[in-house]
Amino acid sequence: MTRAYYRQSISQFLNTDNNQILGELLAQHTHQKLDDLQRNAWQKQIAILKNQLQGIDGHIYFEFSIPRMGKRVDNIVIIGDTIFLLEFKIGEIQYRSHDLDQVIDYALDMRNFHEGSHQAKLIPILLAEKAPNTHPQNNIQQAINFQAAIRLNAANLGSFLRQFSSQNSFDIAHWEQSAYKPTPTIVEAAQTLYQKHDVREITRSDAGAQNLSLTANCISQIIDNSKKNHQKTICFITGVPGAGKTLAGLNIANQRLQTADDEHAVFLSGNGPLVAVLQEALARNSKAVSKKEATSHAKTFIQNIHHFRDEYLQDTAPPTEKVVIFDEAQRAWNEAQTSAFMKRKRGREDFCQSEPDFLIEVMNRHQDWCVIIALIGGGQEINTGEAGLSEWVHALKTHYADWQVHYSPLIVDEAHYLDAPELCAFVEKQGIIEPHLHLATSVRSFRSAKVSAFIHAVLDNNLSLAKTLYQEIKDNYPIVLTRDLNTAKMWLHKQARGSERFGLIASSGARRLKALGVNVKNEIEVEKWFLNDKNDVRSSYFLEDVASEFDVQGLELDFACVAWDGNFYYDKGWHYQNFKGTKWQNVRQAEEQKFIQNAHRVLLTRARQGMVIWVPEGNENDHTRPSRFYDGTYEFWRGIGVRVL
Repeated sequence: MTRAYYRQSISQFLNTDNNQILGELLAQHTHQKLDDLQRNAWQKQIAILKNQLQGIDGHIYFEFSIPRMGKRVDNIVIIGDTIFLLEFKIGEIQYRSHDLDQVIDYALDMRNFHEGSHQAKLIPILLAEKAPNTHPQNNIQQAINFQAAIRLNAANLGSFLRQFSSQNSFDIAHWEQSAYKPTPTIVEAAQTLYQKHDVREITRSDAGAQNLSLTANCISQIIDNSKKNHQKTICFITGVPGAGKTLAGLNIANQRLQTADDEHAVFLSGNGPLVAVLQEALARNSKAVSKKEATSHAKTFIQNIHHFRDEYLQDTAPPTEKVVIFDEAQRAWNEAQTSAFMKRKRGREDFCQSEPDFLIEVMNRHQDWCVIIALIGGGQEINTGEAGLSEWVHALKTHYADWQVHYSPLIVDEAHYLDAPELCAFVEKQGIIEPHLHLATSVRSFRSAKVSAFIHAVLDNNLSLAKTLYQEIKDNYPIVLTRDLNTAKMWLHKQARGSERFGLIASSGARRLKALGVNVKNEIEVEKWFLNDKNDVRSSYFLEDVASEFDVQGLELDFACVAWDGNFYYDKGWHYQNFKGTKWQNVRQAEEQKFIQNAHRVLLTRARQGMVIWVPEGNENDHTRPSRFYDGTYEFWRGIGVRVL
């Protein structure tokens, strides 16, 4: 099945009436209302291409789908063994940087995720109709490497294309049928799903990655059975960092969004930055309504779990929300944290429930049926009072034993999910095993599925395993080491192409990086940091504002600079510190040590394509930055084999 609205050999395209070609494009454009601007653009494209492709052999495609980005390439022209991606800007008199990045992004997407294009020669072209002539021959190699796009106008496309031989062609039919196996960022996924695409369109389907559609189908069946049998149900979805738990949750919420007047699904998260970024991304991406209305719609789809909780402090059931998805459910608060907050912020002296207990109780108010889907990440608790999976199971065992529990066997097999034997016994007795409720393979780092395992070995101080895994990932997923921040920044700028996003991240406890100009206490505007473009000083691209684990958990960058401080340093093992007042204090409590370790787990698993680790030099004239807090960490990474810049 072709991904294009129109496909044909160039010779047949040239001999087909313009109106017939336009009619085929119009017939395929069924998913949204067509405006006059698009119709006119197609008419101009057809005319320009017919004029410029005279005497050229090859194939042409209009509106070739890029599902991960929820967009289409205007045209693809294949001549011999070279694939040209054309982005038209009709009427444009200049080559705008945003448009250049856009067509480079299309080429990167094809290279990374379209199997038939993995080894092909891809050349991105921006065709600005009325822009001045350039010297495209000087940039061909840069374009092949996606470091630049070829800049052409309506008059010189043909002369540029004619220098490429039509010989050495590849199998066009095989290329057209090649699988598209994307791994979208969570922002891209939310936007695409919200536009009513299916999760199968935007996720990998190869045997090396868990198929998220199997999880979606499993959950959908559980929901249908719960409704049919008037059953209250909870499902635990577990997975390694970056495996797509949030994506699975968004897909479920999207599928069940306003299923019926009295049946609605909502995606809830206690991760404030994630909610803010996704709501803003959905609102910005909506073209049909005003920004205010789009923001309102987005907030019915994705909500802050604490706002949901506060809404139902009164004894009422959610009117339509029969299915709720709790993202990062392991971060829900325990009883002590919840009670203290309710007393301090809500004036509730008598509140004595954990957040999981209360949230289950809210849904239990439904008289008929309901389903809770709890997305659980192991080793992801990063703040005081985060209860983990155990608090959810304890609440079920103590108060809601009539609820049906669906789970993956891994939550009882692996201690970092559920470490209490009596709770494991309850789950095994009460629950129904569903293997598809665990996502075992990271899809965030599409260049290497073993990055999360490598980071796990690093944080466990398993040096031999870390060395072995590093050798397996280093060619596809670059990790480099430096002691100079400017060198790290230069590496990021060199690696990223198109609009690939990079940023500076550090632990919230990295307080003495302030001496080097990196202040983790400065709050960032997270929506602008993650969504704004290269021209905005508030964006991640400027490498001025540093994001902490709290800002980036659940979100992603293409490339990251992980800034390392003395709060987590290596000296024959990992050591833990907090900076208090004017000095460091050792952290001896196991729970606090876990938070520091998990903060670094979050930071080290944010980048999809590679990262640079900056471990600064110490300063013996500053008692808060002695060399021993930094040199051991630097030598640890170097000892693994990480390349030094």
